[in-house]
Amino acid sequence: MAASLSGRTLFITGASRGIGLAIGLRAARDGANVAIAAKTAEPHPKLPGTIYTAAEAVEQAGGRALPLVVDVRDETKVRAALETTVATFGGLDIVVNNASAANLAASQATDMKRFDLMHQINARGTFLVSKFAVPYLEQGTNPHILVLSPPLVFDEKQVAPMTAYAIAKYGMSIAALGLAGELRASGIAVNALWPRTLIGTSVVKNLLGGDPAMRASRTPDIMADAAYAVLLKDSRSFTANFLIDDSFLFDCGVRDFDRYRVDPTSDLATDVLVPHDPPPPASLKKVGR
Repeated sequence: MAASLSGRTLFITGASRGIGLAIGLRAARDGANVAIAAKTAEPHPKLPGTIYTAAEAVEQAGGRALPLVVDVRDETKVRAALETTVATFGGLDIVVNNASAANLAASQATDMKRFDLMHQINARGTFLVSKFAVPYLEQGTNPHILVLSPPLVFDEKQVAPMTAYAIAKYGMSIAALGLAGELRASGIAVNALWPRTLIGTSVVKNLLGGDPAMRASRTPDIMADAAYAVLLKDSRSFTANFLIDDSFLFDCGVRDFDRYRVDPTSDLATDVLVPHDPPPPASLKKVGR
């Protein structure tokens, strides 16, 4: 296991806010280089942060930042962004496929434009970014690809309310599984990470219930800490894993999960597509119950 991410270079998609930014900030505290690959160059009326505010936060946390305007659907822009990252920092060690589109609707309420968007960003974007990063990762130090997607465990009741989204997210997981096998001999680890509970981001606030959903969430820090622990693992021995954030952190020795709660007085809500096993290592009820 590596001691830290000092001097390592990360390319994180969708890193202008939320979980992607939290992962970047955690790495930055070690002195890592973080390429912030996202579309938001100008402030959005409903979404906080841009690639430039994220870059400033990364540098304030102790890292080096490279803000890049990237649409993961665009092969030319992805390839150029990876080239710029390597030219700027001298190499590439880690790719985090965080960019994702969500539309949690049943089939009859899902228009094909949204279906296509989810698949272009989620499954295709993960495949595209990973594919063109591999030649650089092969030269990297303890190279990792981390995909933020659910375990490949299927439950009809979980999938039925959001079939299109489930296909897109499980597509990311299939990409992780296939790439893990394909790249094992090269020493490039490929793992997937998924949250047990809702994570308090703008997606949860805007799409999944507003303030009540936020209060029932954990902070992005739990995903950042779990991702950090994954990325420190030996890439030649820790690969093809599908991890749930709190269970993995428990295995790493973490016991205090209340510190990740947005609101300790609220019960935590389980995220979508979370398998029933393993069970949560800490109570999801409000603190004191």
